[in-house]
Amino acid sequence: MVALQTRYRSRNKRMSTLQGKLRQKKEKGGQYYYRLAVAPGVRKEFSLKTADYNVACQKAEELDALWLAPTPEVAMAQINAIRGFSRSASKLLFADAWEKYQVHPDRATPHTVAEQQSYQRTYEEFVRFAIGGKTMKRGSRCAAVSCINEVTPKLCEEFSAYLKTTMLAVDTHNRKIKRLRKIFDCLKDYYEGDNPFRSKTLLRSEREEQGSVVHRQAFTKEQEEQLLAVLSDSDPKHKLINKAEIRIVYIIGMFTGQRLKDCVLLQWQNIDMKNRRIWVKQFKTGKEVTIPIAPELYDALTEAEEWCCDQYVTPKSAARYNVTAADGKNVGNNLIDIDVMRPIRWIGLEPSVEVPGRKRKMTVYGFHSLRHSFASFCAEAGVPKATLLSILGTDSDIADKYYTHVSDESQRKAIEVISNRSSTTAQERNNRALRLIEENQSSTNPTELLQQVYTILKGT
Repeated sequence: MVALQTRYRSRNKRMSTLQGKLRQKKEKGGQYYYRLAVAPGVRKEFSLKTADYNVACQKAEELDALWLAPTPEVAMAQINAIRGFSRSASKLLFADAWEKYQVHPDRATPHTVAEQQSYQRTYEEFVRFAIGGKTMKRGSRCAAVSCINEVTPKLCEEFSAYLKTTMLAVDTHNRKIKRLRKIFDCLKDYYEGDNPFRSKTLLRSEREEQGSVVHRQAFTKEQEEQLLAVLSDSDPKHKLINKAEIRIVYIIGMFTGQRLKDCVLLQWQNIDMKNRRIWVKQFKTGKEVTIPIAPELYDALTEAEEWCCDQYVTPKSAARYNVTAADGKNVGNNLIDIDVMRPIRWIGLEPSVEVPGRKRKMTVYGFHSLRHSFASFCAEAGVPKATLLSILGTDSDIADKYYTHVSDESQRKAIEVISNRSSTTAQERNNRALRLIEENQSSTNPTELLQQVYTILKGT
């Protein structure tokens, strides 16, 4: 123990003699980096290309010595020529930067074409802002730039401030900043210093919407029955493309708690009608869940077997969902979303509401509300939370919303126990109440007797 303390004191003492700051990457065995002030207000970070602490200190001391050269220019030239530590900062025009990013091995690889396009649109939005010298709300104006190495943290702060004026949701704002952060991580060879989008101040806090965010609502059992009624063949008043299939999709959602895409693209190979079980590999999370088939769902699937023509339970809706545009972006999901929204309006519910500070409306009721309903009904029935999560997926945070009251009740009972509000056990209170009933069956007013029994059982 003493030897270990001596070792750390020696290590800290050596680090204190350095002019800059030595740091090691977080992962085990990560390389060391050395950040050094090369001019007033200008700091550079050099990769020491070693995971050995002593070697890193030696290289850092050599860098300190190099900066004792007659001029900073000479020192930088010495570092580039002798050590090769510094990063190249050759000019890279905005017009060429996107191509560099697209071929970078560390670029983002979204699962959908839409998200891939979102990266490019966000980058182009920032470029328009940077090149144009966008005028800010209070009259200030950021300087126009044209190269990656000209992007400064101040410019990024101004871009973040500009985004705030466009009435975006907090999550949307933060996604744009994180996309740009990823892009500039891949272009780090073309600017000096840290990633200009690395600052946490560029991100907005979720608390900004604490008073205005509208949360998704669950359907009641009556509302679910109304939805199935307007989707039935006996209601010719309400017309909808592939209406019979949309009804099956709704039933799948009601009795499995799965998301819209998982329900629309459910395949027969994942259904065991004999053993009444469904397997789902969720598209969003990749989680695999297995769910018993409820009687109502079994009847619906039996009905769907009559139109079976390919691997999908609802073939026409699945084909509609899989429609893509010329650029490869999926547009069928929006078509199906419109289809499933119509029955919600038919039963008198307004799916979306306006929210102050946002350009777009927020969805209150949608197909995803069935997932909330599923969680709500399970909580009310006393289904263990772990069981619900095994169906919804272990990463679902919906359960927390509906199991809060269960936790509250458990906590209340716990406080009652430790506060010793009742000195008798439950069995003792039950016996006492029974004796009271037997002794006063005819002599006591029934209402008063009931009140006394209630008081005994409650333990007050």
